[in-house]
Amino acid sequence: MKTTNAPTPTKASSLWPTPSELGDSPLIWVNGQLLPKSKAMVSVYDHGLLYGDGVFEGIRVYQGRIFKCKQHMDRLYRCAEAIHLKIPITPEEMVTVQRQCIEANNITEGYIRLVVTRGYGTLGLDPRKCPVPGIICIADQIRLYAPEFYDSGMQVVVAKRPKTPVACLDPRIKTLNYLNNILAKVEAIDAGCDEAIMLSTDGWVTECTGDNIFIVKGGKIFTPPPVDGAGGLLEGVTRKFVMSELCPMVGVTCTEKMMRLEEVLAADEVFLTGTAAEMIGVNQIDDKQITKGEGPITKKLRMKFRQVVTSGHVPED
Repeated sequence: MKTTNAPTPTKASSLWPTPSELGDSPLIWVNGQLLPKSKAMVSVYDHGLLYGDGVFEGIRVYQGRIFKCKQHMDRLYRCAEAIHLKIPITPEEMVTVQRQCIEANNITEGYIRLVVTRGYGTLGLDPRKCPVPGIICIADQIRLYAPEFYDSGMQVVVAKRPKTPVACLDPRIKTLNYLNNILAKVEAIDAGCDEAIMLSTDGWVTECTGDNIFIVKGGKIFTPPPVDGAGGLLEGVTRKFVMSELCPMVGVTCTEKMMRLEEVLAADEVFLTGTAAEMIGVNQIDDKQITKGEGPITKKLRMKFRQVVTSGHVPED
């Protein structure tokens, strides 16, 4: 029998991280139990893993308080209802879970990831075969972009991959299915940057892979609307905070407006918002320079944002 020079199998520890390598911090709430990170696991038959069947929220903790907690809970339960997923605990109980995780991990400034999956079932698509939804709460730290980008601005590209049409999968529903965004993110990474602007199949500016987008023109602020005609976008909690609270605080107007890429490229300033990103300016899109650093209105808004979230009155409503 002919033999081949097959590679010698290596021991498992060189292929997979051991519990000690994973670490036991943070403690993670998984289906009713607080578990160390190395033991926080779900079934391989969970439909969240098998099919991206579930919803999630990313939430900030500032000064030990859950920023805009009510808005996040409202969106989580609204999105779950939109995919016919019944969350087995109340919003009030979900908030208690978050507070337990914050306390257990001694978090004052951090990030919460809430995940609700369809739960474990069969290898088929049928959600009726998943009797109990799964709930995961992670309270940890996150950093998307280099700290210096918040002063200098960051470069982004325009993704060639368009946004999934609203009629196929409404981006206002924050589901676990993020492959469309991830593939656009890969385009950004391949171009040597961290974010990409996504256009609709009709060429309208929608949002970035993980952030909402705003432009400043003539002292006024504009952002795409979350409507079908504009290609659709996630109605971010930070986006709403900037529009309804920060802009009035600094005396600028913000209007929803359908925009073509040419209008964004001609902007005086461009900035992005998101729970993890907070607020960050864009200094270049593809080869087009927008600003030499952070724009003045962007900076004014970002400074006001930091003032609010570092105060003793971090809003939880």
